[in-house]
Amino acid sequence: MPKVLVADKISATGVALLKAQPGYEVVEAYGSTPEKVLALVADVDAILVRSETQITREVLAAAPRLVCVGRAGVGVDNIDVDAATERGVIVMNTPSGNTIATAELTFTHLLSLARPVPEAVQSMREGKWDRKTLSGTELFGKHLGILGLGRIGAEVAKRANAFGMKVLAYDPYLTEARAKALGVTMSTLDEVFVLSEYITVHMPLTPQTEGIVNAAAFAKMKKGVKIVNCARGGIVDEAALVAALASGQCGGCGFDVFVDEPMAKDHPLRAFPKAHLSPHLGASTAEAQENVGVEVAEAAIMVLSGGSPANAVNLPSVDSQTLSSIRPFLALAEKLGAIARQLAAPGRVEALRLTTFGTGSDQGADAIARSIQRGYLRGIVEGVNDVNAPSKLKALGVEVQTIRSSAEADYKELILVEALLAGGKSVSVAGTVLGKAQSARVVSINGRTLEFVPEGKLLLIENQDQPGIIGALGTLLSKERVNIANMALSRTGGANALAVYQLDTAPGAAALAEILRNPAIVSAKLIDA
Repeated sequence: MPKVLVADKISATGVALLKAQPGYEVVEAYGSTPEKVLALVADVDAILVRSETQITREVLAAAPRLVCVGRAGVGVDNIDVDAATERGVIVMNTPSGNTIATAELTFTHLLSLARPVPEAVQSMREGKWDRKTLSGTELFGKHLGILGLGRIGAEVAKRANAFGMKVLAYDPYLTEARAKALGVTMSTLDEVFVLSEYITVHMPLTPQTEGIVNAAAFAKMKKGVKIVNCARGGIVDEAALVAALASGQCGGCGFDVFVDEPMAKDHPLRAFPKAHLSPHLGASTAEAQENVGVEVAEAAIMVLSGGSPANAVNLPSVDSQTLSSIRPFLALAEKLGAIARQLAAPGRVEALRLTTFGTGSDQGADAIARSIQRGYLRGIVEGVNDVNAPSKLKALGVEVQTIRSSAEADYKELILVEALLAGGKSVSVAGTVLGKAQSARVVSINGRTLEFVPEGKLLLIENQDQPGIIGALGTLLSKERVNIANMALSRTGGANALAVYQLDTAPGAAALAEILRNPAIVSAKLIDA
């Protein structure tokens, strides 16, 4: 019976959705102390939080049954994602629930920078009538530079187009088709800095984006440029912003996020009348809170019922259409990973090269790679899943190389797994799915073409290509009461033959030793598929 801890208050609709699931136990523990949280997580399968409760390494260690942690919001700063990944715990956020709320707040800041409404309100409260000093400008015809054209950036672009602004978009992942659909002009970072009267950022905070708007960037901008940040604190260098406001290079800013939150009372930005500051209100609408509460509840239910996680931050998210198309390949991939490890034994594997051939998506290739890694670790590492397989392989010192190849292969879709061993040797196994039933098939081993279903006990025999080997092997296995269910054979003129025997049961060590005593048999390996 799944047990869900709702540690921070989410929408009542989201909680009701959890309680409506048959067999679910839902514990609401808002405002719990860290000590209370540690006690509560001992037998929970999922934890849902907002920004208050800290999901630390200690909390994760105290929750042996934990499957997932869901954040009703975008940021996961209060969750130790690395520790969760090591333990195989899925971490999910809800990036789409507050999209409209954040886009509207961004545009509110843009409007207030163009027309000084906050200053006007304060002036009126002071009994003044400052029509002349409170003159503004129009957004119409101005250049708006948008850094990041994800969900929120795209919604801001739509609103800017409605106001007649000229939208310049910088996003390394933006395609021409997408730019055209949004009515924006693809631009370089420098073009955005040089041409824009207004700039707004909508990027995640990463080592690449931290401080992307810095002193050098401000120096390239138009005198009096106005800048908005409702994304993440740190994308705009705060010290550089203060200097630009002081010099007049920046004519005003609208900021909802900061490097340190809550913002210090003596932060220098507070001293500038043209710095419009809000206390991280991006998702603070009734609609957004309702949306993220329902979204995080639905995500937890999906994972706990064995489905594919939505918006996992430590696992490639796969949409339902892609998942449906690759599901047979995921099962095959796990088998190939397990076979590759056993083919390599007892050699020391230094790297795994995982190549997918075909027209599948990047999402699908990532998911397939995770399945291969999980299969490789099966039987040698406990508690392995798609989340922690990469980190567990890294801990073993195994490098993972993933390749998506457009090269022509013998099959429309093909997965190739190569284990690179110390000393320069390697082993490989490749597979595909065939027919309407989408049946998994191994189609080559160590570059040798043969076809078999990867199930049960497999006996791989390499032998000199001469008469009598199959008969001798059948006789020996019959003495052991081992039935041969099927077999696949690969012959190459002048080379050794390779055969794979599918067995109902595994022969004992003595039988394997007797097989190897046959001078025509080069190697014999038993593999559990």
